[in-house]
Amino acid sequence: MNAYLNRVLEVVKKRNHSEPVFLQAVSEVLNTLEPVINAHPDVEELNLLERMCEPERQLIFRVVWADDQGKVHVNRGFRIGFNSSLGPYKGGLRFHPSVNIGIIKFLAFEQIFKNSLTGLLIGGGKGGSDFDPKGKSDAEVMRFCQSFMTELHHHIGDRTDVPAGDIGVGAREIGYLFGHYKRLTQRFESGVITGKDVGMGGSMARKEATGYGAVYFAREMLAEREETLGGKRCVVSGSGNVAIYAIQKLNQLGATVVACSDSGGSVFDENGIDLDVIKWLKEIERKRLSEYPSVAGKGEYRPDQKVWDVSCDCAFPCATQNELEKEDAEFLIKNDCQLISEGANMPCTPEAVELFKEHGVLFGPGKAANAGGVAVSGLEMQQNAGLESWSFEEVDKHLQLIMKSIHTKCREFAGCYDQPDNYQLGANIAGFMRVAEATKRHGH
Repeated sequence: MNAYLNRVLEVVKKRNHSEPVFLQAVSEVLNTLEPVINAHPDVEELNLLERMCEPERQLIFRVVWADDQGKVHVNRGFRIGFNSSLGPYKGGLRFHPSVNIGIIKFLAFEQIFKNSLTGLLIGGGKGGSDFDPKGKSDAEVMRFCQSFMTELHHHIGDRTDVPAGDIGVGAREIGYLFGHYKRLTQRFESGVITGKDVGMGGSMARKEATGYGAVYFAREMLAEREETLGGKRCVVSGSGNVAIYAIQKLNQLGATVVACSDSGGSVFDENGIDLDVIKWLKEIERKRLSEYPSVAGKGEYRPDQKVWDVSCDCAFPCATQNELEKEDAEFLIKNDCQLISEGANMPCTPEAVELFKEHGVLFGPGKAANAGGVAVSGLEMQQNAGLESWSFEEVDKHLQLIMKSIHTKCREFAGCYDQPDNYQLGANIAGFMRVAEATKRHGH
């Protein structure tokens, strides 16, 4: 590795030694940037890499709330504004017990490049809490969200930092957060948070956007081989918002999804997952996938098993980081899987990614394939600023154009280094170069 890259990586490791997932994300990007550093000596002269690897601001705050029995609980809240070279910080809020500063920092770092690839004027940020909304009443979730926003509202705004949803934060949580922001500020600033219900100024197609985007990116990758998704056998990890709408779009494009999962295990259905049952279990009843066979009257529930051992043409990891490991990649390759499109943030481990590239499996990295959600969040900001409301079809048309543009950028930038099929290389370089150019123009 280039001496400058090595030096930056050592500085980042020293400063963030207790944050392995963040270090993994930084290493993944830096390991691909050597040709850029060699071609652009001003990157080292201006120390752009170290600047890009250090957040502009990091907030940690206490969140105190009372449950329905009156017992007081204390959680920790986070918001990281990582880079604002291209616009206000933009990125979701994640409510999950696994959340810590390292997880949020990793997500915010990824968001810089993802947002850059969309072509929109938005910087990278992320936030959240170790609060777990599962099993909580609506009233408990509301009280937590109000306490969280009491602190957060000091630091956000439609020109400074625009949060959205992520794992554990859907339209319900966004509604409570926005409602309390309005109460605290006495202002109806619809552009201050995205992922709202349509009736509150939200965008059509926002809940579908991340899952749809991952499928649109896969469609573009296959088109380079003169193939389509029609007739393809697919597996999708997860059964949350991203997974559900990835399944929906795959079905619409003629693919058959035979497996999906949740934290307890996976469902296998040879003739195709019944999406209506999945949506009923997850979106309405908030139940586990273990009930799928009894409700659908078909299929098999496999406790504690992932979806990656199921024979498939295409795989869509749509759950969480590092869920697809080297052993899982070996299963997929053995079963002749042709394509991986990451619907989650960094769901494949570095060892798995290397195996896919070695065996010629098309690999769409999350910062490219997963960008549909933030793209439509950006479109929501645009609609809010213009006091407009676009139709589902209009938003979906914009989304498809953005995902096609991201695919083109990835191939073009990777092609500059004679590796047009290396989407990981292309996404990292394309995302980096746009931010680097903006940073240079802003001065020191």
